[in-house]
Amino acid sequence: MSGEIEYSTTGKPHPYHIVRPSPWPFMGALAGGLLAIGMVMYMHDVSIAGIAVGLKGVLLGLLAVAAVMFVWWKDIIHEAVAEDAHSPIVKVGLRFGMSLFIASEVMFFVAFFWAFYDASLYAADAKQFLRTDYTGGVWPPTGIEIIPPFELPLLMTMILLLSGCTVTWAHHCILEGKQDEAAKALGITVLLGAVFLGFQIFEYAHAKFGFTQGIYPSTFFMATGFHGFHVFVGTVFLFVCWLRTKKGHFKPESHFGFEAAAWYWHFVDVVWLFLFISIYYWGNTIGIGHG
Repeated sequence: MSGEIEYSTTGKPHPYHIVRPSPWPFMGALAGGLLAIGMVMYMHDVSIAGIAVGLKGVLLGLLAVAAVMFVWWKDIIHEAVAEDAHSPIVKVGLRFGMSLFIASEVMFFVAFFWAFYDASLYAADAKQFLRTDYTGGVWPPTGIEIIPPFELPLLMTMILLLSGCTVTWAHHCILEGKQDEAAKALGITVLLGAVFLGFQIFEYAHAKFGFTQGIYPSTFFMATGFHGFHVFVGTVFLFVCWLRTKKGHFKPESHFGFEAAAWYWHFVDVVWLFLFISIYYWGNTIGIGHG
């Protein structure tokens, strides 16, 4: 019950939340399997009864995953808000979980930075198969028309840094119980995230190189593209927090749902700073080969 310590089956009181049986983990597994099957069928041009599956299977899988995510997280919000089931010790566990998730995301991006620095620092490495053929022995590789770092990329950097300020503003407003002002700050943050994504789409559309045109485009689009996906996820995350703020879900003493979104957004900001410095600036200006 709300505000009371839950009890285990042994009758001994404890501060942990005993989750009720839920169909969503099983349904989530089925949805994920449907998405995987749809992607495999799409990539192998599979046809059923003479009709190509195409993207229909992928879209069906994505809709199934999105539906499970929606109803599952809706149940969790109900537990946190209506049932008050998330005790202080449960929130500690949630914080550890979010911290470990962000740590795993950091290592995800480490792989892309590793690939970029290996290619750029050793552009003329004879031990790397076809490395010189793809780079011309220099970095940026010959024939690549780079994106000037201090034009659109700098503007995008300023947008993300500003969004980090507005999400911090929202956090302080929640701590002070200013719900309307917190909603305003979150709305601005969501808008800035959407503007950033719009500029990134514009940048990709006007880039003078394509994904399959060598190691530079591959490392560039993989690193910045996955970051853009994380910006999209973070923007949706903050939009949900904006809706919850409008409904009065967050209290000064209980607002981990927002804190998790804010942590994720600051992670996105920091990764972009490393991308801007490494790929847009340093990687586009070294102009020498390394043996």
